[in-house]
Amino acid sequence: MARSKQATGKTSQGTPATVALTKAKIEFTTHAYEHDPAAKSYGLEAAEALGLAPEQVFKTLLVEVDGKLAVGVVPVGKQLDLKAIAAAAGGKKAVMADPAAAERTTGYVVGGISPIGQKRALPTVVDSTATDHPRVYVSGGRRGLDIGLSPADLITVTKARTAAIAR
Repeated sequence: MARSKQATGKTSQGTPATVALTKAKIEFTTHAYEHDPAAKSYGLEAAEALGLAPEQVFKTLLVEVDGKLAVGVVPVGKQLDLKAIAAAAGGKKAVMADPAAAERTTGYVVGGISPIGQKRALPTVVDSTATDHPRVYVSGGRRGLDIGLSPADLITVTKARTAAIAR
């Protein structure tokens, strides 16, 4: 059974995501759990380990929209609607990004890609259901670490737009 540790974000130590949130003076909590390398879904693993509803835990997915990288943030129990993210990002066609390109561009490893503190800021779309919750959880920048914060702060810090991009 994975254990959760909770701490408030008060220091500048940690992942690029926690550093970015601290620098932006955004209130957040960190939630560590023991990551199982055999887990089929990193996001569902996080929700289960932390005792959270899958609708409140969001995964970060990189896509290519008309050849340019973008970020989609959707609940872990749902899938990214490629047509919807293409439209929300102002493009015609979206495909999932190559994992190596995602890692290179964000500075994070697959399964630990945070929408926050990426090496290169990318256009970001957060699924509109995020605003249904007082607090959402996203990857903290490594496998086994999630960050809890308000949806408004997530949208602000990532300069995201919201749209119905999950199915």
